[in-house]
Amino acid sequence: MSAEIIDGKKIAAEIRAELKTEVQNLKAKSGVTPGLAVILVGEDPASQSYVTAKERACAEIGIFSDDNRLPASTTQAELLELIAQKNADPRIHGILVQLPVPRHIDTNAVIAAIAPSKDVDGFSPVSMGKLMIGLPTFISCTPHGIVQLLMRSGVKLAGAHVVVVGRSNIVGKPVANLLCQKAAYGDATVTICHSRTPNLADFTRQADVLIAAVGHAHTITAEMVKPGAVVIDVGVNRIEDPASPKGYRLKGDVDFEAVSQVASKITPVPGGVGPMTITMLLYNTVQSASQTVANCN
Repeated sequence: MSAEIIDGKKIAAEIRAELKTEVQNLKAKSGVTPGLAVILVGEDPASQSYVTAKERACAEIGIFSDDNRLPASTTQAELLELIAQKNADPRIHGILVQLPVPRHIDTNAVIAAIAPSKDVDGFSPVSMGKLMIGLPTFISCTPHGIVQLLMRSGVKLAGAHVVVVGRSNIVGKPVANLLCQKAAYGDATVTICHSRTPNLADFTRQADVLIAAVGHAHTITAEMVKPGAVVIDVGVNRIEDPASPKGYRLKGDVDFEAVSQVASKITPVPGGVGPMTITMLLYNTVQSASQTVANCN
């Protein structure tokens, strides 16, 4: 058996087309253009590349992108002041501070400084708290992208056993919470595993849907997967490869070649979850702008 590939690029393109239409309608009816403030502190190459990709994605669907690139020497007070300015700017509907920030800046303080109404990354304590109890809020982009991949690929979640390997605040915890909620995208029975889970394979082999988000290449092997399971690979790991033009290749947390012979559906790396993360950031920004317009009417 060879698994069906869940094409994250294709699904992301479908959602972006929907968002582009929504942005056009919002502009036509209210004159409002959704605005996203992107703040990057320092010159980390990976972060610079990621921010540039987000800015291109904004332009693609008609979102106003407010680019703020600051030197690594920026103080925490200076960064918090800039966030306060963006909180008060009516042109801005979403604020993204690219993580990680330099070590002298408190990440939690930065996240907490973003107004909940503009927290399109969904990382603030307010957003996370609302998610936990099922109130409307911005959903963290990668977990939201995973849910969209599953739903748009026709995966039945109600009554399914989902095993999440990873307990980060960015992916593991929020996606587990989403999938067990009483909602169209939930009603699953969810088990969370992590680095301290003994006999990990005993749990993963029970999964109807297996989500790997541990940050270690090939953690999930074919022997750890139940035949016919759906496998979502969140991992992005750089593996040295002198034969590659870049000197490395990207590998997921799942042994794709072997597991794809066991699973019924699987996401590749790259091209699976990755394209969905930026897309759901755009989604949250458009929803924030739409909510702002609704509150003004």
